[in-house]
Amino acid sequence: MPILKVDAAACQGYASCVIAADDYFDIDDDGLVVLLSVEVPEADRERVERAAHSCPAAALRLEDA
Repeated sequence: MPILKVDAAACQGYASCVIAADDYFDIDDDGLVVLLSVEVPEADRERVERAAHSCPAAALRLEDA
C-alpha cells in the first residue's frame, strides 16, 4: 500500500492538495499541510498522486511501502 509523506519544512500552504483530495490533506492553523491519512489504498492512488504533484513547493510524495 502506498504511503503518503510530507516535507513540512517545504510546505508553503498553497492548499492545492486540499482542493484535489480533501479526504487526505488539510491545512492547520499555521497554514501548513496536515496528512489525514498516510496509507493510500490502490483505488485512491492516482487521485492522491495527482494531488501530491499539484503542490507548487513539491512538499508531498507518495512512496511504495
